[in-house]
Amino acid sequence: MGHDAMSMDHSQMNHGATKAPMEVMDHSKMDHGAMQGASGSMDHSQMGHSQSQDKAPVMDHSKMNHGAMQGQMEGMDHSKMNHGSTEDPRTTSRTPIPVLTDADRQAAFPPLPGHKVHDSAINSFFLLDQLEYQDADEGSTLAWDASGWVGGDINRVWFRSEGERTNGVTEDAELQLLYGRSIGPWWDVVAGVRQDFKPESPQTWAAFGVQGMALYAFEAEATAFVGENGQTAARLEGEYDILLTNRLILQPTAEMNFYGKNDPERGVGSGLANTELGLRLRYEIVRQFAPYVGVSWSRSYGNTADMVRDEGGDVDEARFVAGIRMWF
Repeated sequence: MGHDAMSMDHSQMNHGATKAPMEVMDHSKMDHGAMQGASGSMDHSQMGHSQSQDKAPVMDHSKMNHGAMQGQMEGMDHSKMNHGSTEDPRTTSRTPIPVLTDADRQAAFPPLPGHKVHDSAINSFFLLDQLEYQDADEGSTLAWDASGWVGGDINRVWFRSEGERTNGVTEDAELQLLYGRSIGPWWDVVAGVRQDFKPESPQTWAAFGVQGMALYAFEAEATAFVGENGQTAARLEGEYDILLTNRLILQPTAEMNFYGKNDPERGVGSGLANTELGLRLRYEIVRQFAPYVGVSWSRSYGNTADMVRDEGGDVDEARFVAGIRMWF
């Protein structure tokens, strides 16, 4: 085949009709050698392959009737198509909500009373710490030591009383009435009066002090007194409960008394006048009631000891004690 075969016009061929005959085409009559020779001598240098690669054929849209296409689109029925809802999402409630009023707010947030607390309640406490028999050198002695209060958690009225009677005669007795105010969870300040009822030498004092519980449940009192004729005094007291069991308790106690000047009428001298130490073992049958036994040791010092000797007394004395302790 020559170059005429390369320029064959295929536009007039009916390719659809040749599909079936091509399947039975007889290639034995074709001179393939001549075709190979022709293709081998074909001059490709004159062909513009680079142009065909660089530029793709550009489709000519000018012959297309776009108007007819738009007309067909306009006549199309879209009512049957389900494109989904194109409405904007609702931002308001389907059920109208009424505007809030002051009455609505008051109904939703009514005035509430404060929480009930117990700081304003009036309570009371009474402790008979010692009511005991003492085996003294002068004879049988009845001694007592009591305290209590009435009030709330912050403000209270306190009373204290202690004394002893020997052979039916009051040797020493006193009563204190104090106002106490809490200055912490464990401490109070107190102020008030003290009245001594010692026979033939009563005396009234102004009292100021602190009381409370120190570390490890050590109960302490420190009180200063200003009496008649410029007499001054101070007292320190302390006690501690040692739990041997839940009901068996060992209690050591201590008391120290100081005076500012000599007072022969009442038998006390300046400085450290006397001390008293005690050790009592009690058994709490119930928490509010406990019998006990123990010992008490007292000693006088300085000018006070001299006055005791002048009256024929002992400056140093130990006593066996037995009594009860109760509170309510």
